[in-house]
Amino acid sequence: MAGAAAHSPRNPVRPTEPAALRRVVAASLVGTTVEWYDYFLYGSAAALVFGHVFFPESDPLTGTLLSFLTYAIGFAARPLGAMVFGHFGDRIGRKKLLVISLLMMGGATTLIGCVPGYNTIGVAAPVLLTVLRLIQGFALGGEWGGAVLLVSEHGDAERRGFWASWPQGGAPAGNLIAVGVLSLMTTFQSDADFVAWGWRVPFLLSAVLVGVGLWVRLSVDESPVFKAALAKAEQRKADEGAVEQPPVLAVLRHHWRDVLVAMGARMAENISYYVITTFVLTYCVEHLKIEKQTALNAVLIGSAVQFCLIPLFGALSDRVGRKPVYLVGAVGVGIWSWAFFGLLDTKSFPALVLAVTVGLVFHSAMYAPQAAFFSELFATRMRYSGASIGAQFASVAAGAPAPLIAVALLQSYGDSTPISVYVGLAAVITVIALIAARETRGRDLARVTPGQDGPAPVKAGETAGDTAATSA
Repeated sequence: MAGAAAHSPRNPVRPTEPAALRRVVAASLVGTTVEWYDYFLYGSAAALVFGHVFFPESDPLTGTLLSFLTYAIGFAARPLGAMVFGHFGDRIGRKKLLVISLLMMGGATTLIGCVPGYNTIGVAAPVLLTVLRLIQGFALGGEWGGAVLLVSEHGDAERRGFWASWPQGGAPAGNLIAVGVLSLMTTFQSDADFVAWGWRVPFLLSAVLVGVGLWVRLSVDESPVFKAALAKAEQRKADEGAVEQPPVLAVLRHHWRDVLVAMGARMAENISYYVITTFVLTYCVEHLKIEKQTALNAVLIGSAVQFCLIPLFGALSDRVGRKPVYLVGAVGVGIWSWAFFGLLDTKSFPALVLAVTVGLVFHSAMYAPQAAFFSELFATRMRYSGASIGAQFASVAAGAPAPLIAVALLQSYGDSTPISVYVGLAAVITVIALIAARETRGRDLARVTPGQDGPAPVKAGETAGDTAATSA
């Protein structure tokens, strides 16, 4: 049975009690919602207003392109955040690092709301904006891996896909809140007031959300799987003088194939999401001349549907496997990209809602099982590093340039066909990665390596290269 290993007499780790597990899930969901709110708020503002505030001397599409460049720079810091947070998360625990990432993200977002525009301080305005965006990216690079692992390692194998998918719901929930607040501001403000000061209000609200997220996140316990693995590693060190490899080196040595699988799996998921939720605002407002409110409302509805679907797809992956559900999403989003822009071009609100919502349905089929899938690829004492590195290095090649590439293609060709080709190619890469991957459903996360409980130990006097371990 899928969950048998988790209850085996040889396994000292017991699944968390249901009430405690629900607290962990709630803490992870609230925390990821706050962090994604901060992150997506920037993307939405970049599409709607940053070109006017920080690059006012450019034409609208060029100003938006420059705004998306500062948006993309945040992705460059995510791999660094993944390595730093992953290292310490695998060494001292998931919970401590998640608290730090939440404080960093919330602080940077609040300060973005205080940065004066270009007309006030000149070139210093976009420079400050970029620095704060880098801090956001660094924090998010460490957030995702820790949040999904905290839930994955508290639960059992039978329902891991369902429980681990809840932190993934933080992405549509955060986007829902971010777009909702922006939509509210544009509803009750003139365009001039929104550009002058209204856009700052959602950024300043981040301080309140971070306080709530911090209160919830501090109330949960550290992962029992991690605590057991840490205790055994310390015992080996005391008994044998064994010193573990740094997690990043251990991942690159023993899990490099799994890192490549994770990166490939993210291509269609990441690119499609930023085209559907971020670039769509530019396409509708600047290219089709649709009202901001109309485009924002379409994304709002799609995000609400996605939030409800993610746990359902997560549960489905517990029944049929991670790969089949993920493959349906990848193939579906590649095909839907052709219908997506055709529906947008009608300028009909129902068509806009249909385009965004169906696109996010296919995205959910990839995003929901991703948390459990990536967690199950890596060994415990290198799991935070492995999952974070695979996810965040992919984001540099996928999510970071996606809006930039989409805007550039629109500028160059004047229509959406090349953008559909771009999303379709991303889907092909993801399908290839999934075909190459092994099914992970039912893996026991407490078994970090066959016959071992951690990365290959290095005894005193040996180098890290003298030992090897087989991945779980």
